[in-house]
Amino acid sequence: MESPAESVPGQPVEFTRPDMFTTRPTLRGTFGMSASTHWLATAAAQAVLERGGNAFDAATAGAFVLHVVEPHLNGPGGDMTGVFVTAEEPGRPWSLWGRAAPAGATVEHYLAEGLDLVPGSGALAAAVPAAVDAWLLLLRDHGTWELGDVLDFAIGYARDGHPMLGRVGTTIAAVAELFQTHWPTSAELWMPGGRIPAEGELVRNPAYARTLQRLVDVGTAGQSRETRIDAARREWREGFVAKAMVESVQTPHRHSSGTDHRGVLAPEDLSGFEAGYEAAATVEFRGHTIAKTGPWGQGPALLQTLAILEGFDDEYLDPSTELGAHTILEAQKLALADREAYYGDTDVPLDYLLSAEYCAGRRALIGERASHEFRPGAVPGYEPFVPTLRTHYTPPTGAGSAGSAGLGVGSPPLRRAGRPAATPAISTSWTAGGTWSRPRRRVAGCSPRRPSRNWVSASAPGCK
Repeated sequence: MESPAESVPGQPVEFTRPDMFTTRPTLRGTFGMSASTHWLATAAAQAVLERGGNAFDAATAGAFVLHVVEPHLNGPGGDMTGVFVTAEEPGRPWSLWGRAAPAGATVEHYLAEGLDLVPGSGALAAAVPAAVDAWLLLLRDHGTWELGDVLDFAIGYARDGHPMLGRVGTTIAAVAELFQTHWPTSAELWMPGGRIPAEGELVRNPAYARTLQRLVDVGTAGQSRETRIDAARREWREGFVAKAMVESVQTPHRHSSGTDHRGVLAPEDLSGFEAGYEAAATVEFRGHTIAKTGPWGQGPALLQTLAILEGFDDEYLDPSTELGAHTILEAQKLALADREAYYGDTDVPLDYLLSAEYCAGRRALIGERASHEFRPGAVPGYEPFVPTLRTHYTPPTGAGSAGSAGLGVGSPPLRRAGRPAATPAISTSWTAGGTWSRPRRRVAGCSPRRPSRNWVSASAPGCK
């Protein structure tokens, strides 16, 4: 192999062959930067910035492109959470929540269906499709662009085509038999003529392009920008999109349980939901403010991990060392035990769980050897829930909710009644769940605006 040309101090190293560049370049700039999991979404977001849009305009444009080009990971039928600050309030982080469970997703219903676990895919795994409403709320309140301009990128790629990702093809192949035998509309879109498109082949989703355009068209020229965006939100929740989504889950279809069921999503679930904001949960760690969602999104589990680690010297925090990996993992195990024992949407003793005194006591439990015990802490006035766990695996599928998200297949982390799964999802292909728990609180992942009751839901992985 040829070696790079002799370098000159202060000058970039030149390579004699392009394939010798083996790492990602360091990116620097003074104007603005965008990043995502797909180059087309990144390019769309950056184009918005370069044309005068702000960060919220750019993020929304990129998100809708991801719905088109990464259907195995994103979809308009999933949920969405976000943590952000604004230039007007730089020291005040906010949490955006766009997630809710259908009212019919109860323990009693699932047991009546012969299920003791929420299936990993199928309409019974689907939360209320809340991502679109959440993104449009963020655009309305903090963006500057018109809806049509923001969605133009996604509409174009859905209508005119985009290169097929190899990872999408791999995902389709894993569920090809399911699509062809039980989910024919998904097969029609993603396996035209019974064939999986090759990597790099242009694929189109004209129906989604038409859907987005219809959302844009419901606003009228005489209205304000905010009113036009709200009109699109109502159309999504109450109009032709909502009707199509509810109808699509009524036909019994195969779930990952191997049995056929119809979904429980109802018109009232969609019309009664609106995304919203709340103050983000925060801790101070090594001179930085770390912000996450509230317990409904499981975000404080990371905050508690950091609060436990705060009392260690830096040598204990390097994950590339044996000592660092051990210390960090033991802190995470303690925080996740508390998540399992106390988290829900309501009545969570978060201030106590994140307090310096409590976390110091948890820190003292970390010894030189790994613990194999489930060790939630003691919180005054609260009885910790202790789960009985069992693990099952679902085939590799997409992250969106069934019926409207992405490929039409969902593989979210399972949620038991009253508690999130004790083990977080390793990836979108592997999920862990437990047996049904006694009724207590709703699961992390349901909308805080719903009245407290024993919901069961599944939500998109990675939304912490």
